[in-house]
Amino acid sequence: MMDRALPMPVPVTVMTGFLGAGKTTLLNRLLKDPLLSDSIVIVNEFGEIGLDHLFIETRDDGMILMASGCLCCTIRGDLVDTLDDLMKKRDTGKISHFQRIVIETTGLADPAPILQSLLSHPYLAARYALDGVVTLVDAANGSSTLDHHMEAVKQAAVADRIVLTKSDLVDDPSALIKRLLALNPAAPVLDAMKGDATASALIGTGPFNIASKIPDVARWLNAEAYHDDHHHHDHHHDHNHDGPEGRNAHDVNRHDAHIRAFCLTTDDAIPSSAFDMFLSLLRSAHGEKMLRMKGIVKLAETPERPIILHGVQHVFHPPIALAGWPDADHRTRLVFITKDLEQSFVEGLWNAFLGRPGIDTPDRSAMLDNPLSLRRE
Repeated sequence: MMDRALPMPVPVTVMTGFLGAGKTTLLNRLLKDPLLSDSIVIVNEFGEIGLDHLFIETRDDGMILMASGCLCCTIRGDLVDTLDDLMKKRDTGKISHFQRIVIETTGLADPAPILQSLLSHPYLAARYALDGVVTLVDAANGSSTLDHHMEAVKQAAVADRIVLTKSDLVDDPSALIKRLLALNPAAPVLDAMKGDATASALIGTGPFNIASKIPDVARWLNAEAYHDDHHHHDHHHDHNHDGPEGRNAHDVNRHDAHIRAFCLTTDDAIPSSAFDMFLSLLRSAHGEKMLRMKGIVKLAETPERPIILHGVQHVFHPPIALAGWPDADHRTRLVFITKDLEQSFVEGLWNAFLGRPGIDTPDRSAMLDNPLSLRRE
């Protein structure tokens, strides 16, 4: 008897953004698009999102059937439990065979634990696939929000798409856009007021939509966007900060000095054992500082069939092997978005496992004997 093949994982889009960024307005508009039919929308608190005009039937299980063909439910407890319950109802025919999930977070949510929940549970990691993170930023209040709320900084840093809202309320959002690109160089910034934030631009564009296309790795891992000119953030914004050193003194806690975005590359094929050890040591020593890591890797054992990796802090999604390279760039590319973890340290560890001489490169044999030596506070 042949084993039953695992069903294709259901793609999940996470929509986040700080309080007042306009998630409700955008989601209401997206739900009218046929691309989001046969979907589940998960919100944190029932009634938080203004979907009333789309409701056509209330159900006893706390779910709402909408005119768009979507179902809406609320997180009554842990997100993992909610996703597990939805999949069991789908498998047993208690609810319709949904094709996608959209999770709308609260404005104060730190996105890292949410992404971890999608990647860490053994069963859910096989049944769901993170398809993308969409972050909304209020053009009128975005700079102030980034100054004062680390959650907003993280939301922008981990995004695959950034949607600028309320741009009609400001004369020129270019300084904010520049700041967002410094935080997250490869994420396109789309202006909702110009009609850029369509369903096709935001939904189904991620690296794990493997049912329909090869992942768009070239865009997802745009190494050129992470050139040295970007990962040292430009803090010369069009506003002033008064501090103990006088007017215009820079307060590092009010900008993005803690967040780094950089890309490591190599043309060389990497032995899988060396690459696994590199990731294991980095995760064990500094996993909590890796807000997000994604990459395409050329392994020595299968150089013509690269693997895709995606992780949040300590947790990594099972690697996906591609049938071939998606473009002419056959380099290993690893994108890191970190908090309080310097690029130079990660590069030193990377060079050690590639056998490259480098400045401040850790001793590989010492690291293998004592992984705790990697910790830098």
